[in-house]
Amino acid sequence: MCFSHIDADGNAVMVDVTEKAVTHRRAVAAGSIRMNEEAFAAVRDKTARKGDVLGVAQVAGIMATKETSRLIPLCHGLGLTASGLQFFLHPESSEIEAVCTVQCDGKTGVEMEALTGVTVALLTIYDMCKAIDKRMVLRDIHLVEKEGGKSGRFLFSSAP
Repeated sequence: MCFSHIDADGNAVMVDVTEKAVTHRRAVAAGSIRMNEEAFAAVRDKTARKGDVLGVAQVAGIMATKETSRLIPLCHGLGLTASGLQFFLHPESSEIEAVCTVQCDGKTGVEMEALTGVTVALLTIYDMCKAIDKRMVLRDIHLVEKEGGKSGRFLFSSAP
């Protein structure tokens, strides 16, 4: 197997996308954070001392999608055309699921941007709730789907 970010001498390189066609790219990533009931209630009821947890996490995640190439060394800087985050509350398990959708018209995909957005959103929730629950667990961060580019459509399946 050949890794596209390593040259023949083993040096790290940024993949050259010069000759690739511009296509519409879209990626969706998801993950969740499990917390105790007290922290979950504070998020749900917007009573956390630091403010509206999900509102802040939404902005943090969107900002992170735009800064991905500054965080991941060999990632291309992209002109995103859309970036959004949704949260789904699961009271039965005291979990908050985050879903990040990112789009662009470009020469390389937006998977890393979607994964970064969801991760930073969940980390922001952790940061804003850690005074209530330090045992929170980030879980199952993964690419849900992607569209565009030479490899076409990918849809996550639980089977390897």
